[in-house]
Amino acid sequence: MRFWTRALLLGASLLASTAGWAQEKASDIVIGFAVAKTGLMKPYDEPATRAAMLRIEEINAGGGLLNGRKIRAIESDTKSDMRVAAQVADDLLKQGAEMLVVSCDFDFGAPAAKRAQAAGKISFFLCAEDIKAGLPGVGSYSFSASILSAMQGAVMVEWAYKQRNVRSVYVLMDTAIEYTKAICTGFDWVAPKLPSLTIVGRDTLKTGDTSVEAQMAKIAKLPAPPDAIMFCGWAPSAPLVMNGLRKIGNKSIVLGGSAMDGSAWLKDSPGVEKLFFPVQASVHADDPGNGVREFNVKYARKYGAPPANTYVFPGYILIELWAQAVQAAQSVEADKVKYQLETMRNIRTLVGNRSFSPQIHIQNQALLRILEAKDGKMNIVDQWMLSQPLAVQPLLKAAGLPEK
Repeated sequence: MRFWTRALLLGASLLASTAGWAQEKASDIVIGFAVAKTGLMKPYDEPATRAAMLRIEEINAGGGLLNGRKIRAIESDTKSDMRVAAQVADDLLKQGAEMLVVSCDFDFGAPAAKRAQAAGKISFFLCAEDIKAGLPGVGSYSFSASILSAMQGAVMVEWAYKQRNVRSVYVLMDTAIEYTKAICTGFDWVAPKLPSLTIVGRDTLKTGDTSVEAQMAKIAKLPAPPDAIMFCGWAPSAPLVMNGLRKIGNKSIVLGGSAMDGSAWLKDSPGVEKLFFPVQASVHADDPGNGVREFNVKYARKYGAPPANTYVFPGYILIELWAQAVQAAQSVEADKVKYQLETMRNIRTLVGNRSFSPQIHIQNQALLRILEAKDGKMNIVDQWMLSQPLAVQPLLKAAGLPEK
């Protein structure tokens, strides 16, 4: 009898312990990461995801959210495949994700974000910069903590005009993804506003092309070299373009977008110089912001190497923005969190103030650092804020979306 009594007591104790563990786990706030651990998007998704995990650790160490609830991250690899992204999102939502973090680019992240939208859950793109990354392309629960890629093209042409006396520009656009096309949309919004600026020609290429000889031949045949080449592209196509320009002896400055950041691609294009592009903050140890430098050191200590490119920062601040909204709402319920995100203004973050609104769920104005790639390094040479916020209507029209 004593044996069975002890057995029953032990069983009850184990059940109570298991129930307590389950209750503790149930109290966690689950964030699902539908991100690329392999494939084309890995260089962008990986640093941003790592930064997000770092901020989650900091929040948990500080006591969590909503009176002590810890954040628990669950991850799954989209393999840089849009079809896989949707399947991954469904699985993460079934595991109880209250919010989804999706791939850095709109094209690759949207399938997962749309699953979150359908499920009535908030989603954040890791660092997508297309106007569709949010309300127009996904829905009311979708956000991006990053800046519009169109703003990058707009900032660069305004900066080059006013700071480098650029008066003639040749436009070369990579048509592979929405991000690269939107850089040119921003350029085209600002360029007509700049007196005496002339666009001397345009051409396109696509990521994966093995040659740009035809495009370079057109530039070489111009009556005079343009002051600048506006390259609406990204790192995968950058070596081909930069090598091509050098091959024809072109000495124009090259203006690019933030996706040019990260020196890894320079090994395929040695000797790059006079390439300028904007970033939210610099990973190259020369950023004037103390918080940014501290973050770079903390990240390197955690992961064994410094962050690879500027896309690390939106991953960190998206968690901060969402967490502040959750605390303000005292809930993880999507409508309440969305309301807080849309009404909070000038939220302080690692890379400056951020605001959303019911009309736009991505940044259309911000102070950016201007970097130059030279001698195998990327260093800050200036900083610039667009003279007026980027208008949303032209972006919607260019993207073939209803103008609101």
